[in-house]
Amino acid sequence: MAFHEVRFPESLSFGAMGGPQRRTDVVTLANGFEERNTPWAHSRRVFDAGLGMRSIDDLQRLVGFFEARMGQLHGFRWKDWSDYKSCPASLEPAFDDQTIGYGDGETASFQLVKNYRSGEQVYRRPILKPVAGTLRIGLDQDELRGGVDFEVDVTTGVVRFDHPPDPQIEIRAGYEFDVPVRFDTDRILTSVASFQAGQVPDVPVIEVRL
Repeated sequence: MAFHEVRFPESLSFGAMGGPQRRTDVVTLANGFEERNTPWAHSRRVFDAGLGMRSIDDLQRLVGFFEARMGQLHGFRWKDWSDYKSCPASLEPAFDDQTIGYGDGETASFQLVKNYRSGEQVYRRPILKPVAGTLRIGLDQDELRGGVDFEVDVTTGVVRFDHPPDPQIEIRAGYEFDVPVRFDTDRILTSVASFQAGQVPDVPVIEVRL
């Protein structure tokens, strides 16, 4: 198996349905109280790509992409239209959108993350597949120059600085990103007659851990 650094056609993913999935184990005790636990530190996105099909040409593009990935075997990039920026969807990424860490004078590499806040709770989601050409990085209130002050590996989401940031310096980032996924099926059943009648194929896609 491998991961192909290619994005599923955006025109086909635009109409897809999906979002984050969690796994929670719930045990109801004899007294009616519950004990809840989860083995997952991070959520896992799931999508249905079939809902984005609008024409027979779209079906052919889907089948071609599916065959090139050999079904479930190889992973690929997916644009989640409901969540693909470090900022609100109506804005453009800025260097101070997200705090990804703080300098200590020694560490030169930092993982991109996106922070989801509600009240006092914060979930830090690792961003492993940033989109090339969209990355903006800053230290405190100063934006840095890509290729001069830092480099970003768009296959891992790791930012590496030429010089380790000074202690307590806030490291900030803005970007667009993809979700690493694979097909969650080894077959696609299509029917031209059914498609023209308004039925779309079931094409499940699921996020992969890297």
